[in-house]
This record gives sequence, structure tokens and C-alpha cells, in this order.
Amino acid sequence: MRGDRTDPQDLPGAPLGLIDAWNGADGTGAEPDAGEAVAALYRSHALGLTRLAFLMLGDRHSAEDVVQEAFFGLYRVWDRLPEHSNVLGYLRVSVLNGCRSVVRRARRVPRPLPAPPAASAESDVLVGEEQRAAVTALRRLPARQREALVLRYFADLLEGEIAQAMGVSRGTVKSTTARGLAALGRMLGEEP
Repeated sequence: MRGDRTDPQDLPGAPLGLIDAWNGADGTGAEPDAGEAVAALYRSHALGLTRLAFLMLGDRHSAEDVVQEAFFGLYRVWDRLPEHSNVLGYLRVSVLNGCRSVVRRARRVPRPLPAPPAASAESDVLVGEEQRAAVTALRRLPARQREALVLRYFADLLEGEIAQAMGVSRGTVKSTTARGLAALGRMLGEEP
């Protein structure tokens, strides 16, 4: 402990990039400024958050835009945050809210995902026929069921974390997840 500040190593959900930035190169352990902290978080978590947004939106460019906006929003409010121990949760909620806004603005019917133009580690995972069918079926689910399933099985969050991110109770998360899995199973069973 340094004075009345909590050591970031003691924070259960503190992102490693933020801990490195917090400890600083000068060895003082002073809290980083907003630019350093957000840059460290971006290096550590941007790819995972972009994948989350991609699964919610089905469009890589929109997903990247949503994640960029979330990090920019965090940078803008950094000095006003009461504590910096749950910034990853703040980012995750910002990304989900951004995805919801994009879907509301678009008001379009979900379209099948196009095959990625170039092979990458992410596209190799998504181009398999089973994965593509699962993602297509996932996109056909209602938004709330899709959010619950993506947060549970892709982001690997616990029910309490999902409830907080979605702004609902744990019971709603359980029932929404169960209904989403049942609907997904029916859709995948119908496809050849």
C-alpha cells in the first residue's frame, strides 16, 4: 500500500497493462495519467473487445469503431472516475451500449456474414462451416439473448458480471441464456 491508495496488484480485476503503467518506468508507483493508462488498456484489451463487438454486430468496421469510441469515452472521463479498479468493466459496458446504438441506428435485417477477404488467426476460426453456421444462427437470435450468450460463452463472464453489464438481474440472465441456448440449438438442428 502507498499512503491511502490501493496497490493495483491487490485489485482482483485490475488489467495487467494498467498495473505495468501504474508501476511506471521511474519506479515511483505513481498512478498513470489518462493517456498512459488508456494506452496500456488498449494494448491489453482492444482485440478481445473488438471480437465481442464483432459478434454483436457482424461487421468488423463497425465493431472497431465501437471499440474506439469506448476507449475515447474512457479517456474523456478518466479523471472523473471515482476509482480505476473496474475500468475493464466500464469498457465492456461501453462496447455493449455502443453495439446497441449501432443496431438501433441501422434498423436493418441481419445479413449473412461475408467470407473474410484474407486469412488471419481470427478468420481461420470463423471460416469453418460449423463456426459460420453458429455465428449466423447467433445473429438471428433476439438482441438480448445474443448479448447474454456472447457474454457468457465468448467473454466467459459470470452471471453476476453479465447481469451488471446488461443492466438486468441474475435471474433474467439465467432465463435469457437458457432460452437463447434452446433457440440456438433449434436453429442449428434445422440447418443441413
